[in-house]
Amino acid sequence: MKVIIIGTAYPYRGGLSAFNERLAEEYTSQGHDVEIYTFTLQYPSFLFPGKTQYSDELAPKNLKIKRRINSINPFNWIKTGREIRKKQPDLVIIKFWLPFMAPCFGTMLRIIRKNKNTRIISILDNIIPHEKRIGDRALTQYFVNAVDGFVAMSKSVLNDLNTFDSKKPKAFSPHPLYDNFGEKISRQEAIQKLNLDESQRYMLFFGLFEITKDWICC
Repeated sequence: MKVIIIGTAYPYRGGLSAFNERLAEEYTSQGHDVEIYTFTLQYPSFLFPGKTQYSDELAPKNLKIKRRINSINPFNWIKTGREIRKKQPDLVIIKFWLPFMAPCFGTMLRIIRKNKNTRIISILDNIIPHEKRIGDRALTQYFVNAVDGFVAMSKSVLNDLNTFDSKKPKAFSPHPLYDNFGEKISRQEAIQKLNLDESQRYMLFFGLFEITKDWICC
């Protein structure tokens, strides 16, 4: 198949990038032709909660990543949608996690599906945002209406989806464990590498967050 993944990827950092890149690698390993369409502008700087949106790692090898999408420029949505539509992909996979992205994604998908060939599947991180804002529901509905089927990675999100669409195909598939961080090592070896006290117990967190003076771990 010709597969196009739309969403966050290198040079952006974080779990969304890791997920999309690993998904592209898996499809490629199965013999499919895969491209990722990612952002030239993902968020305006003032909307991003962390210090930087960008990775300081080397670009992933053997992945075709195209930086095309400007999340706040409607003319760009039209142009990028037409570009993907002309490629006649068999499958477009798009992550959805925030109503802010709905106008951009929903518009592109409506243009792409005009080729009468492409099936569009959305992998849902969230369908109802954790922090609700006026207009969230209308924006999400705009996105949902442009998709052919859904994969939710939690049962609560699958249930939330039913408030927007109860007819289109949908499935629950738990968020997979990432396998792109190298081979597993023993606790003892990890303790030695990190120069930690072996008598203590530790909690690891993988993700993006800011540590403030009010942050407490116990």
